[in-house]
Amino acid sequence: MTTRWASLRAGLEEFYAGPYRRTFARARREEDDLFRMVVLAEALGVPDPAAYYTVELMPALYEDFHAWHLRMGMDHSPLEHVGCC
Repeated sequence: MTTRWASLRAGLEEFYAGPYRRTFARARREEDDLFRMVVLAEALGVPDPAAYYTVELMPALYEDFHAWHLRMGMDHSPLEHVGCC
């Protein structure tokens, strides 16, 4: 009986959320880009009053840094100490 409910739930989720999957992915990517911009603001030359707190998050953001700066339209890394290209 539980497999029937699980399959019904999966079917309804696909029916309602399926058409908006691309929109959800774009919104998530835009939020991630904004977060990355806020965390890297001090390194990019923008004064950031919360730089003391966001510096701990920088190592977690270096993983996707190359894809991010290409998506933002920067051909080369804007940071001198991050050579990804």
